[in-house]
Amino acid sequence: MPESILILGGAGFVGSSLAIGLKKNHPQWKIICFDNLRRRGSELNLNRLKEFEIEFVHGDIRLSNDLEPGMFDVDTIVDCSAEPSVLAGFSSPQYVLQTNLLGTINALELARVIKARFLFLSTSRVYPIEKLKSINFTETQTRFTIAPEQNISGVSELGVAENFPLQSYRSLYGTTKLASEMLIEEYRHAYGIEAIVNRCGVITGAWQMGKVDQGVFVLWVAAHYFEKPLSYIGYGGTGKQVRDLLHINDLLNLIDYQLENFSELDGDVLNVGGGAENSLSLLETTRLCEEITGKSISIKREEIARKGDIPIFITDSSQVIAKTGWKPNINPKQTLQDIYDWIIENEFMLKPILS
Repeated sequence: MPESILILGGAGFVGSSLAIGLKKNHPQWKIICFDNLRRRGSELNLNRLKEFEIEFVHGDIRLSNDLEPGMFDVDTIVDCSAEPSVLAGFSSPQYVLQTNLLGTINALELARVIKARFLFLSTSRVYPIEKLKSINFTETQTRFTIAPEQNISGVSELGVAENFPLQSYRSLYGTTKLASEMLIEEYRHAYGIEAIVNRCGVITGAWQMGKVDQGVFVLWVAAHYFEKPLSYIGYGGTGKQVRDLLHINDLLNLIDYQLENFSELDGDVLNVGGGAENSLSLLETTRLCEEITGKSISIKREEIARKGDIPIFITDSSQVIAKTGWKPNINPKQTLQDIYDWIIENEFMLKPILS
């Protein structure tokens, strides 16, 4: 079991949520959060971390000097740091490459020197765009659905599994995360670092500062609450594109298990998501938001998809479920309700960011 943890990206949505959740579960653990506070809204988490006596270090994983081994006496590193936007890499690659790739190198070097275990949050975006677009799907009244018959391995009605083909392009964001996975495996074998990789789908919940290219479910709830217009982009503007979603508390439960059973899972690369039972189309999300908020807003139809968009992605988490006994417990309606309640409770603080 870990006694001291360094969470990289620790003031972000995932990092801060994990830090606070782990501290609640294990008050005796020492937890340090490290973040450059670049994303708007991350500064709001500093008081939350302080409330739980979680140490915060302001630094940038792109700078090796900010991760000097003498500064961190920890036995486990949880790497949640990333530029998570697929679209960001299409406009200017430098920040994505330096944060997601150089940052991983710096983090692994720290782990190597201080002999720390390494838990890495990767992404479902490691799977290639064109391969994902080739998944056979059918169209219902409210969504796209993965078809029973497929011409490609690693996909079923349960979703995309870890053996889905990796050959082809996937966006610079996805490439940096896949390259990071490969570096982690090399460090495992070369230096004996214990490591676990979680390929996460859409993670959401309270304290996520949702925007168009990352955090879509928070964006959708916030737009309804603050009565801001939205758009169904691509695929005829129908809003039938689908993603599965995982509440941050469900991810916390898995991470907690992994930290306490690290050696059993060392070397694993695992898909982690809500799965088919916890998936929504944008159209279905709109209807839930209308039900929860009591408001209806204008939603434009844009027929042309953006770069990197895919019509459907559902995470097949069968492997991690079989290995750990973990499974998601919070359904999409509960998740959206949780986001709504958080916005109401913190409206004054959140309005400048989410409205």
